[in-house]
Amino acid sequence: MKEVRKRIDKIDSQILPLMVKRSQLVNRALSLKTRKSEIIDSERINEIKKKVSNQARKLGANPKLISDIWVSIIKNFINFEKKNFKK
Repeated sequence: MKEVRKRIDKIDSQILPLMVKRSQLVNRALSLKTRKSEIIDSERINEIKKKVSNQARKLGANPKLISDIWVSIIKNFINFEKKNFKK
């Protein structure tokens, strides 16, 4: 178990910088939005869900699990944008 957790920690340390970069891009996107209604793009979210599910399936992962995790990330960034929208 210790070795598995160590490997998970290593992967997490690779994911974290990517999440930081993603959050910086979300901030940039938020600064470009002129209306609060621009925060949620349902069409884009659906495209992302399909793409992630397909990629997960090809990689041998559970597509629903991976898609749900992705949607959770998106929802958290949407909540962040809603709280920080200033126009």
